[in-house]
Amino acid sequence: MQGRATGKSEAVYERLKEDIESLRLRPGAKLSEVQLGEELGASRTPVREAIRRLARDGLVDFVPGEVARVAPISLGGVHALFEFRMLLEPQAAASVATAGAADERVLVPFHDLLKRLEEFDESFRALDAAAQVRSYTKFYEVTEGFDQAVIAACRNPYLARTIRDLRSQTVRLRHLSHSRPRRMLTSLDEHRAMLKAITRGDAQAAEAAGRHHLAQTRQALIDSLTSQDLTLGRDVQVDLTG
Repeated sequence: MQGRATGKSEAVYERLKEDIESLRLRPGAKLSEVQLGEELGASRTPVREAIRRLARDGLVDFVPGEVARVAPISLGGVHALFEFRMLLEPQAAASVATAGAADERVLVPFHDLLKRLEEFDESFRALDAAAQVRSYTKFYEVTEGFDQAVIAACRNPYLARTIRDLRSQTVRLRHLSHSRPRRMLTSLDEHRAMLKAITRGDAQAAEAAGRHHLAQTRQALIDSLTSQDLTLGRDVQVDLTG
């Protein structure tokens, strides 16, 4: 019985996590255990367990006197997250480049990713705007592959674990930062620069390229959060002082 409950909770957790990260469940959306249970064919216990896990991931908030809700996205939160990421991810990229310079086997997945990126870039630029939007998923597969490859190849286990633990937050924000095709094109160039630096074994260039990418992504997020055509929901707190 416990095994079945645990398995159901895991399935509910993965479904809700995917919906939150993809913004199908918008920031500020209320999460009713009863309603979610009916939609997902689950009892309240696995739904409650899944929501608690999502709260530990930072994707769900508990509001006193109300049901749980999808954690809001604020400018203050974006600034804090990217300040932290800039301490971690460029250093991880540099670590991987250094390891690759000493052992070429480390670089194999990065050479493969660079080839995939170049192929995607060529096909993406040939599409019209509507088709470009529909191809976002393929782009995310390449960038997610890059992030996971850096985590796997990073020689510092504490650094790798901390970056991995932030993935839920960064994946959700990724959909906002690439909300416009033009930003995707610049992000492609930024990932190309990071991949080329790593495959050359150039730690300094890899760190600089990683820092530049994060700075550009942060600005794209700020633009999305403050634009008039983006609706994050009535319950979202956009902290303009952060």
